[in-house]
Amino acid sequence: MRYTDRPLVQALNTFRAANPVSFHVPGHKNGMLSGLPDELRSSLYYDVTELEGLDDLHEPEGVIEEAQRRLASLYASDCSFFLVNGSTVGNLAMIYATCRAGDTVIVQRNAHKSIFHAIELTGAVPVFISPAWDAFTQTVGTVTAGQVKRALQVYPEAKAVVLTYPTYYGAAGTELQEVIRLCHLYKVPVLVDEAHGAHFVVGKPFPRSALEMGADVVVHSAHKTLPAMTMASYLHVRSDLLSYEKVAYYLRMLQSSSPSYLLMASLDDARAYAESYDEEDKVHFMEKRGIFIGKLEKIAELQTVEMDDPLKLLVRIHGYSGFDVQDALELEGIYTELADAYQVLFVLPLLKTGIAYSFAEIAKKIESAVAKLKESGKFSHTTEALTIDEEISCPVYTFKEIEGMETEWVTFEEALGRVAAASVIPYPPGIPLLIAGEAVLDRHIRAIKELVRLEAKIQGTIRLKEKQLLVVK
Repeated sequence: MRYTDRPLVQALNTFRAANPVSFHVPGHKNGMLSGLPDELRSSLYYDVTELEGLDDLHEPEGVIEEAQRRLASLYASDCSFFLVNGSTVGNLAMIYATCRAGDTVIVQRNAHKSIFHAIELTGAVPVFISPAWDAFTQTVGTVTAGQVKRALQVYPEAKAVVLTYPTYYGAAGTELQEVIRLCHLYKVPVLVDEAHGAHFVVGKPFPRSALEMGADVVVHSAHKTLPAMTMASYLHVRSDLLSYEKVAYYLRMLQSSSPSYLLMASLDDARAYAESYDEEDKVHFMEKRGIFIGKLEKIAELQTVEMDDPLKLLVRIHGYSGFDVQDALELEGIYTELADAYQVLFVLPLLKTGIAYSFAEIAKKIESAVAKLKESGKFSHTTEALTIDEEISCPVYTFKEIEGMETEWVTFEEALGRVAAASVIPYPPGIPLLIAGEAVLDRHIRAIKELVRLEAKIQGTIRLKEKQLLVVK
């Protein structure tokens, strides 16, 4: 790629070449005062502010405007935005742009915590759609058109339908286009957290983007699957039901007034990477991926599960939890995206032709990890599959109602049948197991106990050592 393919990167490089004197923020003065390691310190030459020729994210008229225009052209949107506060700020902005206090919003139950935070902040009232458990992938799947149709029939006043596509694990399903069509029949905008699908724009063999299928607003974590820095994300609007100006209004309020030029440059670069990803690159990636999976499948006791998104790969070892597998791999220097009770998740690199990746060496390390795990004498176990009882549900109390209620800590067993006063969130993936306002059911208690037993990482309001939950008094 050439610098001219990336207008903001080119502008920063030109600015740096002029050897500018800094009498402006940030205070590290082009890295001169920084005590960071040299490798990090050198990047601070590009960590600048809104200077002449470098434009302004909140009122773009120059290179940032051009970079975002190219982004919109690639994704065929009405308007696209750089996000420097992660996909979280995109999820906040799209829900603020469509919902007010008391409004009904239909939301996929296995959404990221940032979606539920946005609903809580706006004061909207959620209606949950719970996808079914997929026994093959051992994960919760995607919503169906039938589920969404039933929800819209019961709640035709809904101001938005909020979906997650693909799931964190890479499941895309087959019904999203029909779901979007149904929502639009009711004149309800579809907001999609497509955090893990920024690369879908390159086309087959990857799934189609929700934007291509007609979604009104789509948020992408460019840093998850494209070569952007952590927190660097995109938001796209293409809608007859919602104006991009309204989304821009909330982005100006919610995003930092001092956006990082390093993050924005990496977004410009990631867009150019996806834009230049051609058929030869896809063939190269799929060939290397196939060879890697073939090597893994030769390892005794190890099972691989391919997802709808070829970048995602599930790996299991018979008789061990995903947390056991993750620990064993980390001893070999291999770090996975997440572990759950059943497996670990690999996020593969979106390789281009000519970029080497040591899959053969990695496969040997995985084989060594499996052997050492089996030699360790760790107790093998079985984990009960998660079941979802209700398809469409509402919380007992709204987030706002809970704010004014008395709460108390009780044991897991005592919490059964009570109402959760705070959310419990295994992280990663950051999908709440229990949401504030929901009734605490037997399946919640069993799942929480199993996660505690497996020493999973849990965020939210929970006392792990005391084995207590916060409930409405």
